[in-house]
Amino acid sequence: MNILEYENYQEKKAHGDLSFPYITYLCSIPLDFSSVPVHWHDDMEIIYIKKGQGLITVDLKPYPVSAGSILFILPGQLHSIEQYEDQSMEYENILFKLDLLISKQADSCYRQYFQPLLNGKSSIPTLLEPSHPYYAPVAACIDGADEICKTYPTAYELAIKAQLFYMFHILYSRCCVTKPQQTSTKTLDKMKFIIKYVENNYMEKISIADMAKELNLSESHFMKFFKNTMGTSFTSYLNEYRLTMVSRLLVSSESSILDIAAESGFDNLSYFNRMFKKQFGMTPREYRKKFSENE
Repeated sequence: MNILEYENYQEKKAHGDLSFPYITYLCSIPLDFSSVPVHWHDDMEIIYIKKGQGLITVDLKPYPVSAGSILFILPGQLHSIEQYEDQSMEYENILFKLDLLISKQADSCYRQYFQPLLNGKSSIPTLLEPSHPYYAPVAACIDGADEICKTYPTAYELAIKAQLFYMFHILYSRCCVTKPQQTSTKTLDKMKFIIKYVENNYMEKISIADMAKELNLSESHFMKFFKNTMGTSFTSYLNEYRLTMVSRLLVSSESSILDIAAESGFDNLSYFNRMFKKQFGMTPREYRKKFSENE
């Protein structure tokens, strides 16, 4: 299960298909899950905080968020969602393909607005707070799309596109800035490779030597790079990622705890139990019982 499957598995009400790839759903931390590990994908994502407080990172920069905060995550940007201290947070996720708004024939809209945004030559704000001067009209576009998704009336696709186009019009005309080439692009590209490798292989054995070889680095250089970039060791990151997957499967799957641990890359049950309790403050069995009762 990669990170997109991990997220989509939890969707309570999801709408969208290949012909109109626009999906919106509600999530809660820690009720639905304790965190969403750092990941990236090719969709545009909007995270709209409804209640509480949390911490969201985008391209390794942390953003403390609270009710009303809106974050715009461009295709390919690294991002994660975490609980802030002991606070809970309810938020809306909106995922869609920018292809919805891009003509098959390159036109001025693509050349002047979307292309510079996608290649890093320009940027829109990552975070909009209610105090921002153009927050209200942007939020109104998202709220308008949400209203449409409540009933999906005839030609709802046109109505949603209209809201998205107007939202981008506001962002481009009022908030867009020319963005010089980032000096950290190579670092982000390396991290994206590492994260995607973990997503695809976390159920197997992954060693420091494996990762160093994949990146053509020495083991010491790889460990230093990862620690300096992520603020934690690769082994700790890998264990946390695996435990996050385990926590999801404990609630969504009827498989035994032993099978879930093995499927998530833990081949030593006592080590797994010790690490799980350290991260979640309870045993896997207690976690399953507690959060299954909330379903």
